[in-house]
Amino acid sequence: MNTGNPITRLAASCTIAGLLLSSATPGAETSALPVFKPVPPAIKARILPVDPKKGYLVKELKPNVYLITDGAYQSLFVTTGKGVILLDAPPSYGTKIVRAVAEATGEPIVDLVYSHSHLDHISGAAEVLKEVPNLKIIAEERVAQFLREKNDARRPIPTEAFKDHYTLTLGTATIEMKHGNWHSNEGDLYIYLPAKKLLMAIDAFPPGSAQFMDLDLTANFRDYLAMFDKVLAYDFDVLVGGHLGFPGNRNDVQVAKDYTMDVYKTVKRIHDSTDQAKVVTEAATQYGWDNKMALFHSLLDPMMDECAKEIISRWSDRLASVDVYARSHCHTALIYARWDD
Repeated sequence: MNTGNPITRLAASCTIAGLLLSSATPGAETSALPVFKPVPPAIKARILPVDPKKGYLVKELKPNVYLITDGAYQSLFVTTGKGVILLDAPPSYGTKIVRAVAEATGEPIVDLVYSHSHLDHISGAAEVLKEVPNLKIIAEERVAQFLREKNDARRPIPTEAFKDHYTLTLGTATIEMKHGNWHSNEGDLYIYLPAKKLLMAIDAFPPGSAQFMDLDLTANFRDYLAMFDKVLAYDFDVLVGGHLGFPGNRNDVQVAKDYTMDVYKTVKRIHDSTDQAKVVTEAATQYGWDNKMALFHSLLDPMMDECAKEIISRWSDRLASVDVYARSHCHTALIYARWDD
């Protein structure tokens, strides 16, 4: 486990604690925490069982392709006959990755691919490097340049970089990588194993659940909307999104697309149908015309509230955690609808 980042330590601890407490009797404790809807039974039934004492699960998704997960994060490794290709190294189980790979194969890890630059998906690489000192680390050039500038010991600088697209071949494995731009500022990767019909698109969305805040922290909502059709253009039947309890499938992509489009269309409809002059004028009687921030708050925040209320009512039975971040999703879509669309 990466011990240099207190947020990482907290997240890992919360993951394990959550697993340990998952069998506790509901209502056994009282707290001031907000009340959220439980995970729908159909979604809960798909969650992979992770032993909290062990801290991770290894599952073969396709022949020679294995998932590692702790229930919160996901990475992959591929056996090739000439060494293992590791796809991402989350810090929450970074110290256990080499051990996890050894459960499935005697082949050594030779390559590591960074899906993007974010700490929570690749800063376990420093722990892997301690055990695999000759590890080759591959990243898209924009990510590699960012990591050179950061010079962060937790995220070892890539030893090999490529521009836009790259095909990695090793032994029996062929992995196609293509630059995308749905999530991080430096870009993301579509990581595709055509022979296995498996696609890895980290932080695109968590199958079975509504996205994390701000539609998975997207840095570009227009490209985020376009991402779903680009994903569906691949010939795959398994999708690894990098988070939560299980990989997804084509239907999960379509559901996530429908949810995201509903958020966007809902907040745009509310925004465009609001008598904005009337709302601002009424707010000015209380705050005055000089307090422009209060006027914007009075105009825009009710739009997000109304949008979230609609989305929660329509989607809570289909996806987990809709009520947790629906307002945040409406916020992200509203920024696009008002200023960019």
